[in-house]
Amino acid sequence: MSLPPVFAASALYDNLLQTALRQFFSRATFETEPIPSLSSDGRLAIEPTRDPSVLSIRWFGMRHIVHVPGRRPFTAHEVRLARAIGTVLATRYRAIFDPKQMLERGDLFRGAIEDRYVGTFLDSVGYGDPSQTRADLIATAIEVLRVAALSSYENRAISSGVLMLGAEEAPGRPEPPAGQAYRYSQALTGIKSFYRISNGLDTLFLVNRSGYVLDIVEVSQYAAGGELNVPCPAQYQPHARATAGNQAICVVLSPTHEIKVFAEGVQTFSFRNARWHLLDVQAKYEMWADAVGNVALAKRLFQTALDLSDQREGALFVVLRNPGESLAQLVAPGDQLDRIRSATADAPTRGQLLHMLRGRSATDLDPAVLAGLARTDGATVMDSSGRLLAVGAILLHTEAPEPHSSLAVEGARTTAAMAAGRFGAVLKVSEDGLITFYDQQERIWEI
Repeated sequence: MSLPPVFAASALYDNLLQTALRQFFSRATFETEPIPSLSSDGRLAIEPTRDPSVLSIRWFGMRHIVHVPGRRPFTAHEVRLARAIGTVLATRYRAIFDPKQMLERGDLFRGAIEDRYVGTFLDSVGYGDPSQTRADLIATAIEVLRVAALSSYENRAISSGVLMLGAEEAPGRPEPPAGQAYRYSQALTGIKSFYRISNGLDTLFLVNRSGYVLDIVEVSQYAAGGELNVPCPAQYQPHARATAGNQAICVVLSPTHEIKVFAEGVQTFSFRNARWHLLDVQAKYEMWADAVGNVALAKRLFQTALDLSDQREGALFVVLRNPGESLAQLVAPGDQLDRIRSATADAPTRGQLLHMLRGRSATDLDPAVLAGLARTDGATVMDSSGRLLAVGAILLHTEAPEPHSSLAVEGARTTAAMAAGRFGAVLKVSEDGLITFYDQQERIWEI
């Protein structure tokens, strides 16, 4: 005996909800309470609780409880994303039982559903009504860049981008001639020159609130002045500034085939390795800064890590809490900058080469110099004031990981980061672009 359609659909969409939440919140665990909730009529509610590490979800007569570790509770952006996921799924669920809505809103089921989650997070007002929300237009723009990522131009990788305004017109830009307006849509990817007109780094397609292309612009013309509130890779700071203090949204396909989404003056999402990631940069930066205990040092290291990540360069930064006790356990004498070295031969040694860094601070070095030092094999070690203790050091890690540690050891840099995490805050940058923060031998977060 087959299930009635409404029960089959309910089971399907409840499973889609749990799958999406597990994808974006990999650190979470899920529980389902057997007691039916008040939402048995199909209305969905996703709400925080008195415990910031617990999220309550009520749908289809059941309540799901989502737990995350207390050390890293749900952030405002994570709750916002959970609600965006629920909004998309609830709207689709209602549409499949409403023939009129299915006919009028076929776009609800077009493209990857994850792109709709991202679009709704960025503009959730009135989702389901295309006259009020840009969520579907954002998803369409992402779809265009997905296609571009699978293409090439004269055997070279493609990069491109779009700046979506919150208004119908752009000040100082003429309207397209009558009958010549066109939408920013997947149809453009069939035009070969489309891939060369905008490179996404310096130039972007300018699109209005309705999805029509207004112009091709240099991103710096729309970048607001002043310092960003949240760190961003230097290459993409103009893109973040273009969305600061307004309703603009910027979507870029980078030369490394990563799709970056900027809104509210910060990079909010990244699509890499075939999946979306909510970056939540501000919350993660604040956790890092709290662990370091020195705002200037934390910001300099975080910014350097972002820039190296964007360039796909590896690095390892270690900020020791108590270097007087831990430096000797972590760094061999030959790698310590404070060790006095005397010349014994005509040819200089590595120790003599790096001796010029003795007593220098990471915050005093030019940013390019610090980045260059970080690129060398090994770790850049310092105390909480930023004073450099070792550069390019091969870290010692004789002790095994703690039995309760959930960290999986993967490669030399990860092993070194875990070992250093016993003694301080560690920022690891992988050559695949992933930034990981370790403390107390545990992985705290990834970007």
